[in-house]
Amino acid sequence: MNKIGLLLLPLAVCWLPTPANALPGQTTDVVTTWIQAHPTLRPGSGERLMVRKSNSPAQRFLFQASVLPPGRATPAPDSSIISHERIELFDSINGVTRDRLEESLRSIYGSDIYQDYTQARVVYEYPSPLAINQARTQSTPLRESLQGQLRQGVRFAYWVETAEPRNGIAVTGRMVVFLRSDLDKMETELRNR
Repeated sequence: MNKIGLLLLPLAVCWLPTPANALPGQTTDVVTTWIQAHPTLRPGSGERLMVRKSNSPAQRFLFQASVLPPGRATPAPDSSIISHERIELFDSINGVTRDRLEESLRSIYGSDIYQDYTQARVVYEYPSPLAINQARTQSTPLRESLQGQLRQGVRFAYWVETAEPRNGIAVTGRMVVFLRSDLDKMETELRNR
């Protein structure tokens, strides 16, 4: 290797994607340490498993790791193991799109998890055309506006959802990374909503 190659090697190593070290299935201590050291999350004083950021009342970000399974509250199988991690965005100025949620996933977890998400199989997608018609006839605009997908990756399961009103842009959305063992529970809850 020539001298230039030796000089560039440390820089190349710095730009290699690093795998996420804290994900569902890790202990609360490991996840807390990861959150504290994460350059994108940068938690405030006293924030451990939840990080809140706000530029203004019109723009908010939330990251939360929880020992409870995603969806409706059920007992945690193990109160020391993280079951899911959730990213929530609220932006009434620029709106929230699925692309923006996916970019948040990539910037927080890195390319390995992002690739697991993009290659994941779509298990359930909503709303169906029938559900949209029912929501319109029943005058339930919230049911009509919720658009989402449940995906099963090789490593994790993913739930992405935006609230997109018929006459506007979505201002809120979430991306949830969770254990594959909770996928059936989430699918049942979303189908029966």
